Amino acid sequence: MDIKNINYKGIIKGIIDRVVLFFREVKVEIKKISWPQRNETIASTSIVIIIVLIIGIFLGIVDVGLARLVKLILS
Repeated sequence: MDIKNINYKGIIKGIIDRVVLFFREVKVEIKKISWPQRNETIASTSIVIIIVLIIGIFLGIVDVGLARLVKLILS
């Protein structure tokens, strides 16, 4: 294949056409999404924060307990 015979304009146009098509399809798919209402988002976020805090406290207690157990065994 000779480098002089490559149609760069056609290649670039093909790439641009595919990118434009991709974003058109993305726009169509985004319109299909059922976005949650504000109160649903706040409720879900609150639940996640509460669960993270509970798990964090639990893991902290387990960590302190295991640290004391190891210290007791080693001393």
